[in-house]
Amino acid sequence: MVFGVRTGKCTSSILQSLFSAAKNKNTAILSNSTPTCKIASPPPSSISKVQYGYGYSKRNSVLTGFKPFSSPVMVWQDCSVKMEIDVPVGVAYNLYSDRESNPRWMPIISSVKVLKDKPDLSRWSLKYKGLGRKIEYSWLARNMQPTPNQKIHWRSLEGVPNRGAIRFFRKGPSSCLLELTVSYEVPEVSGSCGNGSATYSGELTKRGLGKVCETCRDHFG
Repeated sequence: MVFGVRTGKCTSSILQSLFSAAKNKNTAILSNSTPTCKIASPPPSSISKVQYGYGYSKRNSVLTGFKPFSSPVMVWQDCSVKMEIDVPVGVAYNLYSDRESNPRWMPIISSVKVLKDKPDLSRWSLKYKGLGRKIEYSWLARNMQPTPNQKIHWRSLEGVPNRGAIRFFRKGPSSCLLELTVSYEVPEVSGSCGNGSATYSGELTKRGLGKVCETCRDHFG
């Protein structure tokens, strides 16, 4: 997962560090996939075809407080990826439902711990090396009411602001389409900096979903 960092800084360098960290750990990804700036309505015909969509929704920074010019406007950066895989939809849904297994397909996620007394809540930790230092983030997330074999969605309650959903579409008795959408709150940027942020977010999301698909195939096979 990718998140904006210090106020007023371009996030693309941090996102690039995350991308490099994930790449170096050999996360599963189909290298012949090329991101596009739209979500195509027809689903991809195979796992080798991946489509992206990016979007922004503005809000005032929660960090502004009594210094209205000390923090930038924050935006929600949305990224979505679709992949088709030859496993039953139930297999994919059950695997993704296991939140504590998330580090298996997202190496920059160091740990996920479900709260025993509140199983809808989970504590997430992210660690990576970037810009010559070790960087760590953590957040508490709540899983919203799922739709079995169709949808899992969540949002953060504290820590790094993020939200997301993964949808499962049955394509046949032994195949399904996965659509992963994640949103991160980052400082509003423009030009090449903003485009770089979206690009690296997309690549990391694609890598994560690619690894999910690979894990599903291994499990089903």
